[in-house]
Amino acid sequence: MDISNAIPEDSQFSVIGTDDISKIKDSRVVVIAASTGRLKTNRMDLLKGNLEITRDFAKSIQKYAQDAKILVITNPVDIITYFVQKESELPKENVIGLGSNLDSSRLRYLLAKELDVKQSDIHDSLVLGEHGDNMVPIFSRSKYGQKSISESLDSIQKERITNDLKQYWKKIVAMKDASSVFGISKIAFDVIDSILKGNELSMPASVYLKENTEYLMFVLEFHWLLEKMKQ
Repeated sequence: MDISNAIPEDSQFSVIGTDDISKIKDSRVVVIAASTGRLKTNRMDLLKGNLEITRDFAKSIQKYAQDAKILVITNPVDIITYFVQKESELPKENVIGLGSNLDSSRLRYLLAKELDVKQSDIHDSLVLGEHGDNMVPIFSRSKYGQKSISESLDSIQKERITNDLKQYWKKIVAMKDASSVFGISKIAFDVIDSILKGNELSMPASVYLKENTEYLMFVLEFHWLLEKMKQ
């Protein structure tokens, strides 16, 4: 009810709350963000309960919104993305996990803080790998102006930033007693906007790519994905 009061007068959208899953019928985009618990120690702690609820969502999506693009936010996001794709039997390119893009945004903040510059001065920050303890910040890709940030940081600084990045969620929980809301919401909005308007968007994502394997390819750019979606 609260968020519905934030809809502008000229908006074409309405916000409706319901527990009737059939309301997703013929949706173009479905976002899975539900969780059975709160993130406290490790994202993997949420796995068992979140597998159960996302199984139900996947079956409902298969029934009511087979042509939708599915954005997965529920943690552990990379595993849940794989699971939802398998349970829903939707095309691989239609089920997208949003995790590394949030980590990339956090890296941009940490780099700006380390260099004492504005976040808008940091470009092309990128984090690859799982949305978890094995994430890998790509310092060589990040830029301050036209200069690679990697040249401005020593190994000690890079190690500290990497550790801060992996522990970022813990600081958020400690300060507000809840996990990320605004950061991931902005990222989800960007992806939804790109899908609905057909605009190009480059962003790391979690998408299952290969048949007969048990892993996810974590790096994908949405301008490639959008071409697949148009087919």
